[in-house]
Amino acid sequence: MTELVLHNYFRSSTSIRVRAALNLKGLDYLYAAYALLQSEHRAHAYLTLNPQGLVPALQISPEKVLTQSLAIIEYLDEVYPTPRLLPEDALGRARVRALAMIIGCDIHPLNNLRVLQALRKDFAASDGQVTTWFQTWVHEGFAALENRLDHESETGAFCHGDEPGLADICLYAQVLNNQRFNVDMTPFPNISEIFARCESLPAFANAHPARQPDAV
Repeated sequence: MTELVLHNYFRSSTSIRVRAALNLKGLDYLYAAYALLQSEHRAHAYLTLNPQGLVPALQISPEKVLTQSLAIIEYLDEVYPTPRLLPEDALGRARVRALAMIIGCDIHPLNNLRVLQALRKDFAASDGQVTTWFQTWVHEGFAALENRLDHESETGAFCHGDEPGLADICLYAQVLNNQRFNVDMTPFPNISEIFARCESLPAFANAHPARQPDAV
C-alpha cells in the first residue's frame, strides 16, 4: 500500500487539521470514516491501528500508522516539504508551535467530545452548562492568541507571515468547532480575519466538515 489512508471523523477538529494539511500539500488520500457518536473508534479493528482510540490516524503503510494531529502534520512537513507549514528558522518554528499549542494543548483537550460527554454523564451537566464550559476555555486561550497576533511583528496575513501554516490550520479548525457552541468572536478580530483568509482557500474549504463523505 502506497496510498495514504486518513482514519477520521468529519466534525472532529483534529481531523479537520490533518485534512487541511494534506490538502495544502496536494496529497491524495483514502478517507476512512468513523462515527464517534456510535463509538466506532472504540471497535477492535480501529484499536489495532490506534490503541488510544482517538481520531485522526494516518496510515502511511500497512505497518505504519501515525497518530496525534500535530505529530502527523509535522511528519507531513518533513516528508513533503513544499509548501512549508513550519518556518525554516528555529525561532519561527518555536513561535508557530507555541501558537498552535495554545489551541492544540490548552483549548482542545478541555473541549473535546469525550470531555463534554463526561461532563454530561458523570457530573449531570446540562447543555447550557456544557456550552458555558466550552466557551470559557476558548475565550481564555483565544484571548492570549489574539494578544500575540496583535502585538508580534511576525504576524502577517496569517499567523506567521503571509502564507498559511501549522498555527493557521489549528486556528481554522478551532473556529469551525466554536461555531457549534455559539462562541462570540467579536473580541478576536485578528483571529477572525485569519480564519476568513483560510476559509477562502480551497485547501481549507475542502477540509470543512460539510464537504466530507460522512457529513450528516
